[in-house]
Amino acid sequence: MLPVLTDLNHFRSLLSQAPAVDPAAVAAAEQRNGQLTKPPGALARLEELAIWYGGWRQTGRPVIESPQVVIFAGNHGITAQGVSAFPPEVTAQMVGNFEHGGAAINQLAALAGARLDVQALQLDQPTQDFTKEAALDEAGVMAALQAGWGSVDPVSDLLVVGEMGIGNTTSAAALAFALYGGDAEDWTGRGTGVDDAGLQIKTRVVREGVLRHQSEIKDGLDALGRLGGREIVAMAGAIAAARMLRIPVILDGFICCAAAACLAQTADGSLDHCIAGHQSAENAHAALLTKLGKEPLLSLGLRLGEGSGAALAIQILKGAVVCHSGMATFAEAGVTDG
Repeated sequence: MLPVLTDLNHFRSLLSQAPAVDPAAVAAAEQRNGQLTKPPGALARLEELAIWYGGWRQTGRPVIESPQVVIFAGNHGITAQGVSAFPPEVTAQMVGNFEHGGAAINQLAALAGARLDVQALQLDQPTQDFTKEAALDEAGVMAALQAGWGSVDPVSDLLVVGEMGIGNTTSAAALAFALYGGDAEDWTGRGTGVDDAGLQIKTRVVREGVLRHQSEIKDGLDALGRLGGREIVAMAGAIAAARMLRIPVILDGFICCAAAACLAQTADGSLDHCIAGHQSAENAHAALLTKLGKEPLLSLGLRLGEGSGAALAIQILKGAVVCHSGMATFAEAGVTDG
């Protein structure tokens, strides 16, 4: 069972003491992998994925039976500055679409056999404009963390977190800029498809926001409160909860990875239970994946969000696990080994 979060320092403490991969399960999975009816290394990265997954699930012969996809939605005060090609009303409209099964993520989750949950986080109360003040106060950060923390079903065996929030690529760019430096232009992209003038506005907002709060950002949690959105904070909370429950996570695109980066910049090793589902078309996602040390499973030019790329990547991980656990060993098949 998950402990009840009390405050941000308690969350930091839990991150620093989170469970590690089970070395005995890794060894058992490696041993089985070496006995399967295939040349050594023939399934390449699929073999690595299956062993990694088994290590977190504490078994040498894992199965994936209960994936979960959770979509968080939130609104951002910075949209008033014109950082998005769409108005903030679209956030609530898309939540309705998710709930009625009409979005891409609904189709991809169903294809993967995944339970899909949607959480709308105070859509009538956008975060503050972070060029003027912190996006969220500590109570707001805690409420969003709690939402994510409590969203993970303990019986699930794989987690994908996604988001919906007009303006959240601007927030994600600001987080990446604050955490990793460089220039605002390095981290700011077109998101939903802003034109050149809109891109200039986004870049200015990212630069101004980070410069305003830089001195107060000591770790990733500080950055989340200063520059994040409720849905981004909730994603971080869900990813951390999955770690506590030994549930592997497939990361989605730029926004999800920005949330994950805040955990990585708060406690070392916080993302060891995560893999990157895909590399999106957002220009800074590749750089962010490099910072996180994550090699994406897919690169299809997606830029939808919603957890869509990660949900599609469930099929890859399922393929890795079913080959590992379902194939016969040389002894079982009566095939000569070598």
